[in-house]
Amino acid sequence: MKNKEGGLGAPTRHNLDWEKPEFTDESILDDELRRVFDICHGCRRCFNLCESFPKLFDLIDDSKSGELDSVSSNDFKPVVDACTLCDMCFMTKCPYVPPHEFNLDFPHLMLRYRATERKKGKKNFVDDQLTELDRNGKFLSKFSNLANWSSSTRNKITRPVMEKLLKIDKEAKLPKYYKNTFVKNQETDLPKKPIQKNFIDKVAIFPSCFVNYNNPNIGDLTQRLLTRLNIESKVIYEGCCGMPQLEGGNIEAVAEKATKMAILAKPLIKDGYKIVSIIPSCSLMLKFEWPLILPNNEDIKLLSESTFDVCEYLVDFYKEKKIKSEVISLPKDSGVTVHISCHSRAQNIGHKAVELLKIIPNIKIDVIERCSGHGGSWGVKKDNFSMAIKVGKPVARKVIQNENKYLVSECPLAGVHVEQGVEKLNKNFSLNTLSHPIELFALANNIK
Repeated sequence: MKNKEGGLGAPTRHNLDWEKPEFTDESILDDELRRVFDICHGCRRCFNLCESFPKLFDLIDDSKSGELDSVSSNDFKPVVDACTLCDMCFMTKCPYVPPHEFNLDFPHLMLRYRATERKKGKKNFVDDQLTELDRNGKFLSKFSNLANWSSSTRNKITRPVMEKLLKIDKEAKLPKYYKNTFVKNQETDLPKKPIQKNFIDKVAIFPSCFVNYNNPNIGDLTQRLLTRLNIESKVIYEGCCGMPQLEGGNIEAVAEKATKMAILAKPLIKDGYKIVSIIPSCSLMLKFEWPLILPNNEDIKLLSESTFDVCEYLVDFYKEKKIKSEVISLPKDSGVTVHISCHSRAQNIGHKAVELLKIIPNIKIDVIERCSGHGGSWGVKKDNFSMAIKVGKPVARKVIQNENKYLVSECPLAGVHVEQGVEKLNKNFSLNTLSHPIELFALANNIK
């Protein structure tokens, strides 16, 4: 039974042996790439999942023999570059993931290729600077008005310059920055918060760099909701989770971030706090990627076991505490299309955003479980934006067909990207895109 294809059980993921010399040995890596690519060629179940697989299959089909043996290893890079590390091939499509003896982990193989290139000095300076989200956020939030003016798609002066220098497509919508970041708001509001006792649970919120610099409102609403539920909340933020660095193959930088965050979180966890992450990509990093990068670090293991995605935590809390909801009904025309982000699905926790919103009485919910095409920073780049819109077109088309008032994704960037796809299909379609399910749930709870 061990070698049976498919199955309903969760796949087994092996640790990343990134510190061993073999991990970045070019000859060993090439052998593994060819082994995996040949299996993918013979299977092709992932042909419509993302652009990596069509690029791979086109390479093989257009080769002299029509097989992998006549494809040069020098032609593999576009296949690697098209991977967004969404993990969907590993989690939902591939029949040959561990414990199958073929032992395929396509996303981590792409990561290994990028790490090897980085070791060889083949790294993109501009891309590396763009991944410094905390440094950039600290600077740009101080000049938020100027930053937001410059990054607006309506700005026909600065966006073409950004496209040329930073390789960010001039049509791609970019997150705004806020002078009063989420963490800064905590420091300002601290004296105003009432001293309360007899909390029924304790939570430390990991807001992510996006919530901190680009959308503090999500964090504020989360805290107000927790207060309404008589849950004590603190904020824990040592910096970015490292997902952008991971996408670039900079595993060492991720390991450093993970170690610092785990040390900071340990005393809170020992004191009974659960770590609640607001953005799914960060939840995935804390829960799964960090322990695979540093499997022998007990602090990281403890953090992983104590981390919950915010929708996951709230759904479990409502069920466990048997909370009688005071949620009000939304107007009948307030249906919502919920896009389940790839990094939510990769956590293997189910549709927690949908379960949370179903607490709202009589709400109409339509679920889309398909890639938006955004892929973090991948989708805003000049070389990828048109392809990202193409990949997300089925999602945008379904949003229009659903005819709901609201669109929400657990990944705020994916939601905005889908909205752009909708605009390209139908400029007259009226849509209210929310940044996170928490916003709609807070609205129904009359929390502002």
